[in-house]
Amino acid sequence: MIKSRARRYMIAGGAIASVLLMAGFIKWMSPGAEAYTGPTFEARRGPLLISVTESGTIQSRDRVAVKSEVEGRTTILWLIPEGTMVEKGDLLVELDSSDLEDNRLEQQIRVQNAEAAFIRARETLEINRNQAEADIAQAKLDYRFAQLNLTKYLEGEYPQELQRAEADITLANEELQRATDKLVWSERLADEGYITRMEMQADELSAKRSRIDLELARSKLNLLKEYTHLQKKEELESSVEQKRMALDRVERRAAADVMQAEADLNARRSELERQQSRLDKIEQQIEKCTIRSPAAGMVVHVKTGRPRNPEPLEEGQEVRERQDLIHLPTAASMMAEISIHESTLNKVSTGLPARVSVDAIPDRVYKGSVARIAVLPDPDQGFLNPDLTVFRTDVHLEGRAEELRPGMSCRAEIIIDSYDDVVYVPVQSVVREGGHPTVYINTPEGPRPRVIELGLDNNRMAHVISGVEPGEHVLLNPPLDTD
Repeated sequence: MIKSRARRYMIAGGAIASVLLMAGFIKWMSPGAEAYTGPTFEARRGPLLISVTESGTIQSRDRVAVKSEVEGRTTILWLIPEGTMVEKGDLLVELDSSDLEDNRLEQQIRVQNAEAAFIRARETLEINRNQAEADIAQAKLDYRFAQLNLTKYLEGEYPQELQRAEADITLANEELQRATDKLVWSERLADEGYITRMEMQADELSAKRSRIDLELARSKLNLLKEYTHLQKKEELESSVEQKRMALDRVERRAAADVMQAEADLNARRSELERQQSRLDKIEQQIEKCTIRSPAAGMVVHVKTGRPRNPEPLEEGQEVRERQDLIHLPTAASMMAEISIHESTLNKVSTGLPARVSVDAIPDRVYKGSVARIAVLPDPDQGFLNPDLTVFRTDVHLEGRAEELRPGMSCRAEIIIDSYDDVVYVPVQSVVREGGHPTVYINTPEGPRPRVIELGLDNNRMAHVISGVEPGEHVLLNPPLDTD
C-alpha cells in the first residue's frame, strides 16, 4: 500500500517536473513574452517648462577696470584694502617708480644735449644764410664789373685808342709832308750855295724820321685792329663768362650749404622732439605709478595666476602692463555670469528670460534675460578640463539689486519655452535607433521599441510631440545597443 502510494507520488512529481521543464524551455525560447519588471515611467500630460540651469557668480554690469598702464613689469608698493568704498580721485595703488626716476634723470641730460645741438644748428643755419647772401652779392658784383669792363672797352677805350692811332697817322703823314717839302727846298738852296751840305743832310734825316714815324703809326693802327683789340675783347668776354660761371657756382654752393644747414637743423629738431617725447613719456609713466580711482565704487581686487590656483593681489607683487588690478562696480545693476555647455548652446539665445537665485539670499528670485553669449569657448574652463567646452553667458538682472555683491554664487535658470498641456517622458528614456528618437514601451508581451517625434527637453523631461500616449509606461533603462 505504501509502495503504491509512493509510486503514485513519483509519477505525479515526474509529471510536474516535465511540465515545469517544458514551461522553462518555452520561456527560454520566447524571451519577448516575459513580463518586464525593471523601472518604468508613466507618460504624463500636463505643463512642461523647458529651461537650462547653470551655476555661476554675480558680477556688476557696469564696472570700471583699473589697469596697470606702466610699461613692462613693476612692483606694488601700496594697495588699498579690498571692499573699501572709494570716491573718484582716491588713491588705489602705488607702483614702484624708482627705475623710472633714474631713467628720467638720464633722459633730462639727453634732452639738454639735444637742445644745445639744436641751438648750434640753428645758429649755423643763420651764419650760412648770411655768408651765402654775402658771397652771392660779391659774385654778382664781380660779374657786373666784368660786364661793365667789356662795355667800357668796346664802347669807350677801344674807340679812343683807334681814334688816337688814326690821329697819330694823320699827324705823322703831315709831318712827313712838311719834312719832304723842307728837304726839297733845302736841296734847291744847297745847289745854289745858300746852305751847307750838312744842313741839307739834317733835313734829309728829318724827312726819313717822319717817314718812319708814319710807318710806325700805321703799324700801330694795324696792330690795334688785328691783334690788341681782338685779344682785349676776348679777354674781357672770357672774364664776363668766368664771373657768370663763378656766380652760378656761388649760388649753387650757397644753396647747398643752406639746405645742408636746414637739414641738419631739422634733424636736430627731430632729435630734440624725440628726446623730449621720451622724457614726457617717462614722466607720464611716473605719474601712472600712482593710480587713482576713475569713479566711485567698491574696491574689488582682481586675482592673478592660473584659474586653478588664483593668487590674491597684494603689496610686493609684480604686475605687468595692461593687467587688471581692481574692478570698481559703479552701479547697482548686476548680472549673473554663467557657463553654458556646448550640448545645450543651440537652445539658448539672447533675449530669453531667466530666473536667478542667489545662495546668500535664498528667499528671493531675481528676474533677468540673456544679454550676451560668448562666440568662443571659455579658455579658463578649457585649461581646467580640456574635455569640457563651455561658453560664457551673461544674464542681466532687472531693476536695482543693491543687496547683491560681486562674487556671490548663484544659479540661473534660462526659460527656453513653456507648454501648458503636452506629453512628456524622462530624457533618459529616449534613445536613438537608426537615427530616430525611440522609446521602449512596456507591454504585456514585454518591452517594444517605438519611434517618436521629439521636441525640446530641460535635461530632465523631454516633450513628446507624437508616438506616446499619456498613461503608457516607458522604460527608464532602455537597451543601450543602439546606433
